[in-house]
Amino acid sequence: MKSLFGRDMLTLIDYSREEIEAILEVSRRMKRNPPRKALEGKSLALLFQKPSTRTRVSLEVAANQLGCHSIYLGWGDLQLGRGEPISDTARALSRYVDCIAARVHEHSILEELAEFSSIPVVNALSALCHPMQSLADLLTIFEKKGRFSGVKLAYVGDGNNVCNSLLVACAKVGIEIGVACPPGYEPDPRFIEAAEEASEESGASVLISHEPEEVVRGAHFVYTDVIVSMGYDAEREERLRAFLPKYRVTRELFEMASKDAYFMHDLPCHRGEEVAPEVVDGERSIIWDQAENRLHTAKAILYLLLRPPAKRRSR
Repeated sequence: MKSLFGRDMLTLIDYSREEIEAILEVSRRMKRNPPRKALEGKSLALLFQKPSTRTRVSLEVAANQLGCHSIYLGWGDLQLGRGEPISDTARALSRYVDCIAARVHEHSILEELAEFSSIPVVNALSALCHPMQSLADLLTIFEKKGRFSGVKLAYVGDGNNVCNSLLVACAKVGIEIGVACPPGYEPDPRFIEAAEEASEESGASVLISHEPEEVVRGAHFVYTDVIVSMGYDAEREERLRAFLPKYRVTRELFEMASKDAYFMHDLPCHRGEEVAPEVVDGERSIIWDQAENRLHTAKAILYLLLRPPAKRRSR
């Protein structure tokens, strides 16, 4: 596998199965014993246009555990808030720090940052996709099952950024994934196409459906996300009408999954909307494992993107 040093991470479409599995292997190592000074002297800019709990804290703690200094930069704290071009901000930050992790509304902002930065840019969430979340999800799934082959995951809800990344992540490593969403709320066609292409190589399968029961039946993991994501508050009533009650993970729907199925959610969740309280707070819920694994995968991402590969000794 080629070194990931200096790479951007905007979507998992750009990463091979081998590279994703390498990130997960390093994540498992980091979880057991993070190398405390591995990134000593490095600096990370956290450029956040959107509020955050798990993403911000996991990245700041991950950087700290590796000896890397993090700087939180709210959009309004920068000249970006006064109209400075993204390209100028990218060029300036490239002279100060070693990496930019950006949490933004439009994915095009990340693309522009990457175009004009001379340092790695990491997608800490955009309206299009959320690769860091999907890597934590894969780590959690592997911890529970010890494998990806033969595993079935059902996603019920909005075909949003989390769903887009999950489709590609699962298909690349060989997880069978089914997505059930209301008409008009399907995942982005580019990610469906990428997942289908990846599944041909990995042997996984991809199903896009409008019937929750179809995808949940026999699944080992049942995943959902909020119905009204950040930025869609004006559509709240329209979305609730489109999703409820059919696209809610109820106890009855969850019981259609495998008898040893786990429930997953990237958080925050709205109990009583996309998921019943007895499911999200039940004994088969692994949402806090997912949340914790955001930290360990963040460490792996920073380590692999910022640490130069060791030079081979000449014989």
